[in-house]
Amino acid sequence: MINPFDLEKKRELLFATEPAGQAERALTILSGLANLKACASSRAYAVEIQYNLQNYTLAGLEHALEQEGFQLDQSFLHHVGRNIIHYCEDTSRHNMEIRGHITKKNEKEVFVGIGGQHSHTDPAGKPPALREFE
Repeated sequence: MINPFDLEKKRELLFATEPAGQAERALTILSGLANLKACASSRAYAVEIQYNLQNYTLAGLEHALEQEGFQLDQSFLHHVGRNIIHYCEDTSRHNMEIRGHITKKNEKEVFVGIGGQHSHTDPAGKPPALREFE
Protein backbone atom coordinates (compact mmCIF):
# COMPACT_ATOMS: atom_id res chain seq x y z
CA MET A 1 0.00 0.00 0.00
CA ILE A 2 1.32 3.44 -0.89
CA ASN A 3 1.70 6.00 1.86
CA PRO A 4 -0.44 9.07 0.99
CA PHE A 5 2.51 11.30 1.83
CA ASP A 6 4.53 9.62 -0.93
CA LEU A 7 2.04 10.92 -3.49
CA GLU A 8 2.97 14.56 -2.87
CA LYS A 9 5.88 15.52 -5.12
CA LYS A 10 8.03 18.61 -5.18
CA ARG A 11 10.14 19.01 -8.30
CA GLU A 12 12.09 21.61 -10.19
CA LEU A 13 11.63 22.12 -13.92
CA LEU A 14 14.88 23.32 -15.46
CA PHE A 15 14.61 25.01 -18.85
CA ALA A 16 17.21 25.59 -21.55
CA THR A 17 18.90 28.99 -21.48
CA GLU A 18 17.55 29.84 -24.94
CA PRO A 19 15.02 31.18 -25.70
CA ALA A 20 15.09 33.58 -22.78
CA GLY A 21 12.07 34.03 -20.52
CA GLN A 22 10.85 30.44 -20.62
CA ALA A 23 10.72 30.04 -16.84
CA GLU A 24 8.56 33.12 -16.40
CA ARG A 25 6.14 32.06 -19.15
CA ALA A 26 5.97 28.51 -17.78
CA LEU A 27 5.31 29.85 -14.28
CA THR A 28 2.34 31.82 -15.63
CA ILE A 29 0.91 28.73 -17.36
CA LEU A 30 1.55 26.31 -14.49
CA SER A 31 0.09 28.68 -11.89
CA GLY A 32 -3.25 28.40 -13.66
CA LEU A 33 -3.48 24.61 -13.25
CA ALA A 34 -5.75 23.19 -10.57
CA ASN A 35 -4.13 21.10 -7.80
CA LEU A 36 -0.63 22.26 -8.74
CA LYS A 37 1.53 24.82 -6.96
CA ALA A 38 4.17 26.63 -8.99
CA CYS A 39 6.64 29.24 -7.81
CA ALA A 40 9.83 30.86 -9.01
CA SER A 41 13.04 29.05 -8.22
CA SER A 42 16.29 30.49 -6.95
CA ARG A 43 17.74 29.45 -10.32
CA ALA A 44 17.11 31.81 -13.22
CA TYR A 45 15.96 29.10 -15.65
CA ALA A 46 13.85 26.98 -13.30
CA VAL A 47 10.37 26.72 -11.82
CA GLU A 48 9.52 24.81 -8.64
CA ILE A 49 6.35 22.78 -8.77
CA GLN A 50 4.42 20.76 -6.20
CA TYR A 51 1.75 18.25 -7.22
CA ASN A 52 0.02 15.03 -6.27
CA LEU A 53 0.61 11.89 -8.35
CA GLN A 54 -3.11 11.30 -8.50
CA ASN A 55 -3.40 14.49 -10.55
CA TYR A 56 -0.14 14.95 -12.48
CA THR A 57 3.17 13.36 -13.39
CA LEU A 58 6.42 15.09 -14.21
CA ALA A 59 6.44 13.40 -17.63
CA GLY A 60 2.94 14.67 -18.40
CA LEU A 61 3.75 18.22 -17.33
CA GLU A 62 6.99 18.24 -19.32
CA HIS A 63 5.26 16.83 -22.39
CA ALA A 64 2.54 19.49 -22.21
CA LEU A 65 5.15 22.25 -21.89
CA GLU A 66 7.15 20.86 -24.81
CA GLN A 67 3.97 20.80 -26.91
CA GLU A 68 3.65 24.53 -26.17
CA GLY A 69 7.18 25.16 -27.48
CA PHE A 70 9.17 25.15 -24.23
CA GLN A 71 12.65 23.63 -24.27
CA LEU A 72 13.85 21.77 -21.19
CA ASP A 73 17.47 21.50 -20.14
CA GLN A 74 18.84 18.49 -22.02
CA SER A 75 22.15 18.11 -20.21
CA PHE A 76 23.03 14.48 -19.56
CA LEU A 77 22.61 14.62 -15.78
CA HIS A 78 19.20 16.31 -15.90
CA HIS A 79 18.02 14.04 -18.70
CA VAL A 80 18.92 10.88 -16.74
CA GLY A 81 17.46 12.27 -13.53
CA ARG A 82 14.16 13.11 -15.22
CA ASN A 83 13.95 9.63 -16.76
CA ILE A 84 14.41 8.04 -13.34
CA ILE A 85 11.67 10.26 -11.91
CA HIS A 86 9.38 9.38 -14.83
CA TYR A 87 9.91 5.67 -14.20
CA CYS A 88 9.35 5.95 -10.44
CA GLU A 89 6.20 8.03 -10.82
CA ASP A 90 4.81 5.72 -13.48
CA THR A 91 5.47 2.71 -11.25
CA SER A 92 3.83 4.41 -8.25
CA ARG A 93 0.73 5.28 -10.29
CA HIS A 94 0.58 1.72 -11.59
CA ASN A 95 0.88 0.31 -8.06
CA MET A 96 -1.99 2.48 -6.85
CA GLU A 97 -4.30 0.53 -9.18
CA ILE A 98 -3.23 -2.92 -7.98
CA ARG A 99 -5.18 -4.56 -5.17
CA GLY A 100 -3.63 -6.87 -2.63
CA HIS A 101 -2.48 -10.22 -3.96
CA ILE A 102 -5.18 -12.84 -3.51
CA THR A 103 -2.83 -15.31 -1.83
CA LYS A 104 -1.57 -12.85 0.76
CA LYS A 105 -3.88 -13.87 3.63
CA ASN A 106 -5.60 -17.01 2.43
CA GLU A 107 -2.86 -19.05 0.78
CA LYS A 108 -4.16 -22.46 1.86
CA GLU A 109 -7.71 -21.87 0.59
CA VAL A 110 -6.49 -20.58 -2.78
CA PHE A 111 -4.20 -23.52 -3.49
CA VAL A 112 -6.67 -26.10 -2.19
CA GLY A 113 -9.28 -24.54 -4.48
CA ILE A 114 -7.00 -24.76 -7.49
CA GLY A 115 -6.20 -28.41 -6.81
CA GLY A 116 -9.90 -29.22 -6.57
CA GLN A 117 -10.50 -27.90 -10.08
CA HIS A 118 -8.35 -30.59 -11.69
CA SER A 119 -9.20 -34.25 -11.69
CA HIS A 120 -5.98 -36.12 -11.05
CA THR A 121 -7.40 -39.37 -12.39
CA ASP A 122 -8.63 -37.91 -15.68
CA PRO A 123 -6.28 -39.14 -18.42
CA ALA A 124 -7.41 -36.44 -20.90
CA GLY A 125 -4.60 -34.17 -19.78
CA LYS A 126 -1.94 -36.77 -20.60
CA PRO A 127 -0.38 -37.31 -23.99
CA PRO A 128 -1.96 -40.23 -25.92
CA ALA A 129 1.21 -42.32 -25.62
CA LEU A 130 1.04 -42.25 -21.81
CA ARG A 131 -2.71 -42.90 -21.45
CA GLU A 132 -2.38 -46.64 -22.01
CA PHE A 133 -0.13 -47.01 -18.94
CA GLU A 134 -2.95 -46.17 -16.48
